[in-house]
Amino acid sequence: MYVPEIAVPPLLRAAHANRSYRTAAGAAAAVRDQELRPRSYHPPRRLRRDVDVAVRRVDGRPVYTITPEGTTPVGEVLYVHGGGWMHDVNPMHWTLAARVAVEARTTVTLPVYDLLPYGDATAAVDLVVGLFEAGVGRGNEVRLAGDSAGGQIALSAALALRDRGHAGIRTVLISPALDLTMTNPEIRRVLPRDPWLGIDGIRFLGERWAHDLAVTDPAVSPLLGDPAGLGPMLLITGTRDVLNPDTHLLATKARSAGVDVTLVEREGAVHVFPFLPTRAGAAGRRRIVDALRQ
Repeated sequence: MYVPEIAVPPLLRAAHANRSYRTAAGAAAAVRDQELRPRSYHPPRRLRRDVDVAVRRVDGRPVYTITPEGTTPVGEVLYVHGGGWMHDVNPMHWTLAARVAVEARTTVTLPVYDLLPYGDATAAVDLVVGLFEAGVGRGNEVRLAGDSAGGQIALSAALALRDRGHAGIRTVLISPALDLTMTNPEIRRVLPRDPWLGIDGIRFLGERWAHDLAVTDPAVSPLLGDPAGLGPMLLITGTRDVLNPDTHLLATKARSAGVDVTLVEREGAVHVFPFLPTRAGAAGRRRIVDALRQ
C-alpha cells in the first residue's frame, strides 16, 4: 500500500517535522536532546532475512557490514546516513541498505559516525576516506552513497579521495546538503513549500559541524569544491526541498567539469522522498539500486 504523495506535506506539517531546522533555537534544542537521549543505531530485529549483518570498530566507531546471503557480493557500497548531523541511523536507512545489498548483489558498509555536539566534518570525512581506502585495499570497487547530511559527507569524502589520487569515484546522492551557508537566493523561494527543512536551523548546524573549519571549506560545503575527476553521479531531489536549488547548481558545475551527471527530480516531492512509502519513493529506490550495481 502506498501513501498518496499529496498527503505527505500535510502529514509532515502536522508532525512539526521542521521543528529542528526552522530556527537556530530549534536546532540547538535538537542537538541537546540527542546528547541527553541518544537514539539506538542498531539494526532492526526484523531486518530482512536474506542478509547477514556484522559489526566492527574503526577508530572507535561502530561500522556495520551488510552482505546478501546465497550469492557472492561484487564490490562495495559505502553508505553514509543522513539525519541533520545530529540523528543516527534509523530503520529507513537500514531497510534501504539491506535492499541495496540484496538487489545490487554487493556489500554495503554503513559507518556510525560521531554526531553533534561531539562529531564534526573533519572526523566524519576522515572516517569515510579511511573506509573507502580499506575497501580498495581489499580489491573492491567502492561506490559512495548518502542521503541529506550523509550526502554532504559522502561528496566531501569523494573530493578528498580524488585529491588523494582516486579518480572516477561513483556517487549516489539523495537530497544532499551541499552548501551549508544556505546563501543560494533560490532557497528562499522554495522555503514556503518545504514542510520538513528550514534555513536558519541548517545554518546553525553547519557552523557547528564545521568546528574549526570555515563553513565554505569543501569538507563542509562540497558544492564549493572542484568536482573535476569524479566519476558518474546520480542526484535525486524533490522540488519541495530547500536543498533542491543547490542540487541543480551541483549538476551544472559537475557537468561543466566533465562529470557524467544524472539528475532525477520529482515535482512536488519532499526531502529524501525515496525513503517514503509512496509511488515516487518506490521509483526512487529502484533508481538508487540500479545506480549502485557494479
